[in-house]
This record gives sequence, C-alpha cells and structure tokens, in this order.
Amino acid sequence: MRGEILGVERRRIWRDEDKLEIVASVGIGGATVTQVAQRHEITRQQIYAWRHDL
Repeated sequence: MRGEILGVERRRIWRDEDKLEIVASVGIGGATVTQVAQRHEITRQQIYAWRHDL
C-alpha cells in the first residue's frame, strides 16, 4: 500500500524572543494555550515545551 502525502511539512526557526512573546501571551485577555497555538500555527505541545525550556 502506498502512503499519501497530505501536506507539505514546514520547519520554522523561532528566535528566543519570539518564543518568549508567544509563551507570555497565554492568559492575556483570557487567551488559552490552544488559542495562542492556533494563532501562531503551532501545536499546544510546542508552547508547553518552550515554557519548560524558557
């Protein structure tokens, strides 16, 4: 069976300043991790990982 390619994977390089800004935006105005992740087109897990690293 052949696999299908559903989309193009893209990898982005995030600066520490950008990561910090994204992590800090959680909770502002009641924004949830899910909402912030969707806004920046990243996963919730990515935000949690950045939070842990920063």
